[in-house]
Amino acid sequence: MTVCDVGPRDGLQNEAKTLDPAVRAELCDRLAAAGLKRMEAASFVNPKLVPQMAGAEEVMAALHRKPGTVYAGLVLNEKGYDRALAAGVDEIHYAFSAADEFGRRNQNATTAEGLKTALALVARARSDRMPITVTVSVAFGSPFDGPVAAEDVLQIVEHLMAVPPDEICLADTIGVGVPSQVHELVRGARAMGAAVGAHFHNTRNTGYANAVAAVEEGVVSLDASAGGAGGCPFAPNATGNIATEDLVYLLRGLGLETGIDLDSLIDTSRWLGAQLGKELPGMLARAGDYPYKN
Repeated sequence: MTVCDVGPRDGLQNEAKTLDPAVRAELCDRLAAAGLKRMEAASFVNPKLVPQMAGAEEVMAALHRKPGTVYAGLVLNEKGYDRALAAGVDEIHYAFSAADEFGRRNQNATTAEGLKTALALVARARSDRMPITVTVSVAFGSPFDGPVAAEDVLQIVEHLMAVPPDEICLADTIGVGVPSQVHELVRGARAMGAAVGAHFHNTRNTGYANAVAAVEEGVVSLDASAGGAGGCPFAPNATGNIATEDLVYLLRGLGLETGIDLDSLIDTSRWLGAQLGKELPGMLARAGDYPYKN
């Protein structure tokens, strides 16, 4: 199982302060130096809609790439895919909504339209020999559509498995899920043969319990963000992702070694907080590792 740090993308896309591409590239470099083997380095979306993500190509060009580290790019359509490919990403991440109204507000697309784009992009990625992860956002509940039924999410997974992506990531975009839902969705998706990842926000303080449930069900990847930074510009009150350093501490306690240096990661989270001018919600950057390391 891998930990994917989405801080350079999801962690920054909703921040009041916009970081320059060079600073975002430095964040990626610091994460790689701490031992992260996979991260979302940039978002190839419309900079007019998400100005915090402007300059994705500049971020990719400024990276000091570490061998063995995967630098992924988020895309929402064919144009974004073209940009990401040209910029030299190692992996494509495409996301679409499990609920229609959220999809309309976030991507101007219904779930059916998002699914159609997903299948087209997976086919392209296969042709280009490019690894691709498809994320099903608001898989546990939408701020506009209300609760999302597990059977609806699993039906989406079934459709995706017609042209299987390398990974299907189930995202609790607004942090409403609980472990019982995680068990049901991950188990159901894996029963169809999917390689399942999970993405949790800690909006209602269930993110880490959900991560444990996902591990118990055999996910191949967990998303997290350095310092717990993050949110969604189209999801009211969606606070940060689970913090990468807190997740790594938890996984270590469960006997799962990630190869990530916690001290270095904590330093990176504190550095990121200084860049953003605020204290981030992650707990290890405040409390330190245990046995006590400050």
